[in-house]
Amino acid sequence: MKITLLFVISLIGIVLLVPISSMGTIELLDKKIESEAALVTEETRENKEDGSTNVDLEIIRELVVDDLIMPEIDEERIEHLMATIQEDGTWPDINYIDVSRNAFEHSRHLDNMLTLSRAYKKPNSENYENPDLKDNIASALDYWLKHDFICDNWWWNQMGTPGRMVNILLLMDDALTEAQKTLAAPIVGRANLDASGARPGGDLIQIAGILGKHGLFERDIEVVNEAVKAMAGEIGFAYERGDPLDVRGLQTDFSFHHRSDRVPYTLTYGRGYARSFADWASKVAGTDFEFPEASIELLVDFFLDGIAKTSAYGMYPDPGALSREITRRGILDAFSPNLAQQLLHATSYREEELEEIIAIRKGEQRAKMTGNTFFWHSEYLSHQRSNYFTSVRMYSSRNHNLDQPHNSEGLLNHHLADGSNFIIRHGEEYAGIFPVWNWQKVPGTTVLQKPSLPDRDEIQKRGLTDFVGGVTDGEYGAVLFDFESPHDPLSARKSWFFFDDEFVALGNGISSDSEHPVATTLNQSLLTGDVSVGSNHTNRIQEKGEHNLSNISWVHHDETAYLFPSPTVVRLENKQISGTWARINDSVWAWELEEEHKDVFTLWLDHGVAPRQASYEYIVVPGIADSQVERYLESSPINIMANTPQLQAVQHKGLQISQVAFYEPGEIEIAGGVVLSAESAGLVMVRASDRGIKEITVSDPGRRLDSFSLKVTSRIEAKGSRWKATWHEEEGHSIITFTLPDGEYAGQSLSAKL
Repeated sequence: MKITLLFVISLIGIVLLVPISSMGTIELLDKKIESEAALVTEETRENKEDGSTNVDLEIIRELVVDDLIMPEIDEERIEHLMATIQEDGTWPDINYIDVSRNAFEHSRHLDNMLTLSRAYKKPNSENYENPDLKDNIASALDYWLKHDFICDNWWWNQMGTPGRMVNILLLMDDALTEAQKTLAAPIVGRANLDASGARPGGDLIQIAGILGKHGLFERDIEVVNEAVKAMAGEIGFAYERGDPLDVRGLQTDFSFHHRSDRVPYTLTYGRGYARSFADWASKVAGTDFEFPEASIELLVDFFLDGIAKTSAYGMYPDPGALSREITRRGILDAFSPNLAQQLLHATSYREEELEEIIAIRKGEQRAKMTGNTFFWHSEYLSHQRSNYFTSVRMYSSRNHNLDQPHNSEGLLNHHLADGSNFIIRHGEEYAGIFPVWNWQKVPGTTVLQKPSLPDRDEIQKRGLTDFVGGVTDGEYGAVLFDFESPHDPLSARKSWFFFDDEFVALGNGISSDSEHPVATTLNQSLLTGDVSVGSNHTNRIQEKGEHNLSNISWVHHDETAYLFPSPTVVRLENKQISGTWARINDSVWAWELEEEHKDVFTLWLDHGVAPRQASYEYIVVPGIADSQVERYLESSPINIMANTPQLQAVQHKGLQISQVAFYEPGEIEIAGGVVLSAESAGLVMVRASDRGIKEITVSDPGRRLDSFSLKVTSRIEAKGSRWKATWHEEEGHSIITFTLPDGEYAGQSLSAKL
């Protein structure tokens, strides 16, 4: 006999010892499971049905309402809103005239109503079922219903307003008049599956969620079923829809694209997509509305292999994975455990990994994650170690660099994807820095230093080269960027090589014919403590200011060292910078904020005006004290084997790993005197042991090859499902041929374990 969990007090007449108003959905679900009295048989369910609803629908409805009242009530805020609301139901500090896409202060009216409704519904609120509060809510709601405000931004009309309105309806419920319910229905109804904004990917699933809530409010089983079916149908890879031009949605590398410009939105639209599904999955689990297990498992994969790996320690969003959203306040705040908790309540699939993320996000466990992931659809790599996270963001002729500045956000983002390389150790490195940032000195990028950036309409550009990619075995990896700026007369060949305690950045072929200088920025972050510089085996603390420093071997800031294999000239700023949110975001709220002042650390290399085949080499060692830097240099495991426009390669002697970027066919001697030759351009990583080569991983950044062949002056005879190694005695080398991934998986790495 099927068992259904029930937590609706009105249906079973049970009083629980724990007040439901003070608990979150997850705790509610836990209590449901623990309570024997909450088990209802199929027979009981049939007895409770009355022809217009059923037990399952009421369970879900109650859980949705419990979620809505879960946040703590700010009683002072409630009193202020009640004291300032005017007779016509408006608030004096809101502009009700401007409905433009960058203003629409009407959203504050909606938020005020939702805040008041939460206080009215929550039992431990000082204003629980307060009749005066009820009158205030009714007055504000009537004003909105009378005017039915329409914004110039479709999102508010089809998602923002309907989403807030249906939440108000669910909270107020029987406190609403029939007229209010009738007038609100078409406003909520703009969130429907036929709406223009209900596009596959990030928006449709959220619109379906709003539709489902409306079905719960109306107690309409058919509408709830329709919404759940639509959400389940969205959990799949974008290419499976069969339209090669429609690439919106989940990619096979577990990144997320929202538009046809193939710009990554994993942490924004992708996270919204995951949140909507997980929220519903946790609520419908164990009911007749529950999602197929395959859909839930794919969503868990996206969360763990996409969202979590695009976040430092699975917790802090990587600025390098953001686009226009980077200019929103609080965008780098740590993620809550809610999404992972909801998934864990919906499934036991990958349970231990979900539990780890929950513990990390709750602060109960220190992250011990290790991994290296290249998202070939988004041309983005993340590298996670227990004490630091770093990433590289690139683009090619297959993709665009960034999204357009929709809603006037990200107004100076032009170079954000030009090989950005953010470094995160504690999560606060870049918090709130962007109003004062020099947007031509994005960490990791090589950029022409112009007097000003182009117009905002010139931000989004398609890449000009196709040889952009990464190689990874899941633990170590490298990326290369055959970079030609779509904004400026500038080209360069850039690569990064990632190990355990350090990573290496190489650049060559840096050329420009502009009258403006070119700079490669190592980092630009909030200034934390002292900056030390090392020269001629001595070091000193650098006073605050602007510095042009010669013969520098290393720079140390915030427990991170930047090392130069050959003493070099560096530029350093460690000083206070001023700026405004309005320079990067043209929203009304941004113009209302005062000027920001922040202490900033910026380190860069100046390649001068019109460089020709300029180069750079540096090693980054996070999590090291300045007193340990000289010792590291004396016994550095890093060997930079090559740095030319044709070939860039690094060997880690301790790990016995060699990583090679072949921009054209060539050869190089790696560990043990072994010569490695590539017959095509590509990326190669070789892992060795004292007994010889044990693994080779390759990829084709250009995505044009069906196969990739290497010659190795070492005896190898073996084969796998997609590779074969043959020893040629007379020539004295082995030939290893890889059959490369194609289609959706072109650009993915392929490993041969020998």
